[in-house]
Amino acid sequence: MKDKRVLYVSSEVVPYLPETEISSMSFEAPRAVNNNNGQIRIFMPRYGNINERRHQLHEVIRLSGMNLVINDMDMPLIIKVASIPKERMQVYFIDNDDYFKRKATYSDENGKLFEDNDERALFFAKGVVETVKKLNWGPDIIHVHGWLASLLPLYLKTYYGNEPLFDGCKIVTSLYSQGFEGSLNQDLSKKISFDGIDNNQYAHLATPDYLSIMKTAIDHSDAIIEGSPDLSDELTAYLKKANCPVLNFHNKDDFSQAYIDFYQSKVLGA
Repeated sequence: MKDKRVLYVSSEVVPYLPETEISSMSFEAPRAVNNNNGQIRIFMPRYGNINERRHQLHEVIRLSGMNLVINDMDMPLIIKVASIPKERMQVYFIDNDDYFKRKATYSDENGKLFEDNDERALFFAKGVVETVKKLNWGPDIIHVHGWLASLLPLYLKTYYGNEPLFDGCKIVTSLYSQGFEGSLNQDLSKKISFDGIDNNQYAHLATPDYLSIMKTAIDHSDAIIEGSPDLSDELTAYLKKANCPVLNFHNKDDFSQAYIDFYQSKVLGA
């Protein structure tokens, strides 16, 4: 992986949020690439339950200040950054007071999903791309983890499809059993349509549940990794029809070489 650039985009990352399959692998995978002489960047949302003082987050003024259009509204983008202790890895945080100030990740204290999770996912996807453009850091691979990050493949292949910085970049999506019950806002498709994306590209999202979001991500990815050993039967069945390389599940103890080999031979070599 020498000098290859891998951008990790995740809805959760350790040590900023509690350990889950997603947050753990969103730390371990970039560390593996970093230890194999690759270059990495990590992006995640800046949820209000992340302790900024303890983790030493600070705003990057030169990257902040632009507005992103979400559902025909201008929403200010704030970028913060921190370094994971002892790992020489930087994490960029996508922030906005309307979407991410509340002291929770996806749902309220009663477990009800936030009504604007769809817009938060749209904002995160666009915020990542616009920030990477400002950094002028063209990745060889973008590896997506978690459902809130999983609109990114759709946007990279359509809305940002002609961006020179991402020319030749390969998109890898990890699939996890950790999703959500119910559905996001039923107007998600309408909000995507504001960006002029052909609705055939996101037809699954007529019912914006977890399975539909991940099917849409699969459709717009160049490779897939099974991040959980117990994916749902529906997701497994859809994955079998995917026209791209698939890496089967590897646990945290033996994933490292498997991921590196997959990146090099199946993703970059494809």
